[in-house]
Amino acid sequence: MFLSVSTSFTPSTTAIGSNVFMTALAGILPLLLFFVLLGAFKVKTHWCALISLIAAILIAVIGFKMPVTLSLLAAGQGIVFALIPIIYIIIAAVWLYNLTEVSGRSKDLRAVFNTIGKGDIRVQALIVAFSFCGLLEGLAGFGAPVAIVAAMLVSLGLPPVKAAVVTIVGNAINVGFGAMAIPATTAGRLGGQNPLLVAADMGHLSWIIACFVPLILLWILDGGRGIAQLWPLALISGIATAAGHFVTTGFSYELTAVLASLIGLAASYVFLLVWTPKTPDEYRSDDAQEDRPDGSRITLALLPYVLVVVVIALTKLWKIGVDIDSVFKATDIKIPVPGLHGVLVNANGQAVSSTIYTFQFLSNPGTWIFVTAIAVAFIYGRTSSGGRFPMTFGKGIATLFKTISTLKISILTICLVMGLAYVMNMSGQTSAIGAALATTGIFFAFLSPILGWLGTAVAGSATSAGALFANLQSTAAQIAGLDPATLLAGNTIGGGIGKIVSPQNLTIAATAINEPGSEAEILKKAAPYSIALLLVLCALIFLASQGYLGSYMPDPTSFAN
Repeated sequence: MFLSVSTSFTPSTTAIGSNVFMTALAGILPLLLFFVLLGAFKVKTHWCALISLIAAILIAVIGFKMPVTLSLLAAGQGIVFALIPIIYIIIAAVWLYNLTEVSGRSKDLRAVFNTIGKGDIRVQALIVAFSFCGLLEGLAGFGAPVAIVAAMLVSLGLPPVKAAVVTIVGNAINVGFGAMAIPATTAGRLGGQNPLLVAADMGHLSWIIACFVPLILLWILDGGRGIAQLWPLALISGIATAAGHFVTTGFSYELTAVLASLIGLAASYVFLLVWTPKTPDEYRSDDAQEDRPDGSRITLALLPYVLVVVVIALTKLWKIGVDIDSVFKATDIKIPVPGLHGVLVNANGQAVSSTIYTFQFLSNPGTWIFVTAIAVAFIYGRTSSGGRFPMTFGKGIATLFKTISTLKISILTICLVMGLAYVMNMSGQTSAIGAALATTGIFFAFLSPILGWLGTAVAGSATSAGALFANLQSTAAQIAGLDPATLLAGNTIGGGIGKIVSPQNLTIAATAINEPGSEAEILKKAAPYSIALLLVLCALIFLASQGYLGSYMPDPTSFAN
């Protein structure tokens, strides 16, 4: 009976033995299998993803009674979503970085950051991984910040795996406000709460974590010595960014990550004008004085990264005369997945919206990263800086095809991971896990961020985690007498922290540092920070839900209109 598409299929959180806990246990098996194979047995990531996908399909069909055809269509939709927008963005971002390498401009880029960071690679890595990455996350999201920044850190002289770990940990606190705060907006709307209130709750909690993230990054970079030598800069950067999180959510939450990161970047720059770190020899990056870049070379070295920020900012923020973001979004094409849309329904018999694939071109940040890269290839081809950096436009375009070829295993892995995520989501496996946690009553306030963490760990997207669990969070909050907005805030921030261990994010990072197959090592080094930050967030959400952080939380009545 599983070989044909039924009239309809409704995911159940008690599909196995009419018991939510047994169902949740079965639902989490594919994810556990992935991490055990990757972390304990060092199986290559694409094989981990394929094996886990097969396991998820078998559990969906046998345990959750999902027709085979529907489970395969769900996997197919996940693969298509992986191709556009995710892989589309990654290829564009990595190509943009590779242009600086093939042109030789990366040498001048290192000289620029060397000057700003006063010759200390740790200082440079802290600024790039926390502030610059947060800026890109606020504008673009969808993997582009990790792809760009991890590659940049390698070019600055950081060991590849350490560059990946610093990037994904430094990026996490801004993910909930990524891509103009789409995760926060999604959680609020689908959870039946005003997104302004959800975002305000987020900002009045995330600032506490943001204060200490730079110190964590210093520990990753250089252990206790790094903290002892650079703690003043870390505190300045963290407190300035935290202030941005706390304040910006009160008037324009969509810009929280952008403005907070810019404030942190500016504060770090000003502080370094009057303070000089003590730098050990192995982290010194002094360039040869005889080849110091002039103003023109500095401009060209920074061009790809400044231009990508400007271009994406214009496409997202320009509203004078015309709202460019709205115009571009109006060109999105919504495509109901044949054989899936209308067949997958909720408990009320209504077709779920997740079976509609949205094809984005103009509204996709990947398109504008591509445009930026084409412009950079053209400019680099026309300007050799006195013959020092010979480059042609044709060589730049050839670099694109070489980039795609280099990424082929990563592309396969991301496709399989997204297929896994969609099967788990659409069959009800992920929802069953959430439903089991929601039975804990008032203690659910402590556990609720784990849902966002888990949702992003599975799907690779804090937006997807919100779409998946927002309604459940609100319903559980009302039953337990808790504030739904606070739990939705925890779900969204937790989603950002969960991205640290997301298989999709691990693959993006491994690809960006040109170390395919290093996902297991990155996971091993990064997972403890993700778990520690999650536990801190759980405690904060619990305290907030009980009124112990009342003075920091917004007044719900102020958002009534």
